[in-house]
Amino acid sequence: MTTTRKVDYTEYATRIVRAIPEGVLLTTRAQDRLDTMTIGWGALGTNWSVPVFEAFVRTGRHTARMLEENPEFTVNVPLDEGKEARRRTRKAVGICGTHHGDECDKFEMAALTPVPSCEVSVPGILELPLTLECRVICKQALDVSLLPEELRARFYPADVDGSACGSNRDPHLMVFGRIVGAYVAEA
Repeated sequence: MTTTRKVDYTEYATRIVRAIPEGVLLTTRAQDRLDTMTIGWGALGTNWSVPVFEAFVRTGRHTARMLEENPEFTVNVPLDEGKEARRRTRKAVGICGTHHGDECDKFEMAALTPVPSCEVSVPGILELPLTLECRVICKQALDVSLLPEELRARFYPADVDGSACGSNRDPHLMVFGRIVGAYVAEA
């Protein structure tokens, strides 16, 4: 039986920030569809006097469309409970970062277990047990022309189709999610 233990996300802030470049999962739900994707860019902080998680989602991604239908998401962070757990997390992050949610069931492919959330309609993930529950309060398309040329060339190559994983020509949507809850899932 899976349970959840509410936590103060600020007590995990350093772990969250360190985990982002290694890959955390951003989970969405719209209608009867559930999806999760790897994100390696994000920020934890305070905007408009509320706690937020800022995620970057390419505009052409299935996740961006799902956030239009349901402006809630969870951020799922590993807690590194041993060598085997780290191996499973790396595998899941790899699968969820290289497959498209409109073409496959990434939860099934990565052997991930959804865990009902308390404050939002989107579940967390047992295998990445630290969960931030977020409601979108602002979305803004990133104006790629404002970036230095070396970043545009590296992360937004014009000759790479938007369906490609990793760097491609699609800009990112900056998604600011108000953190409305946090928990750790326990089996």
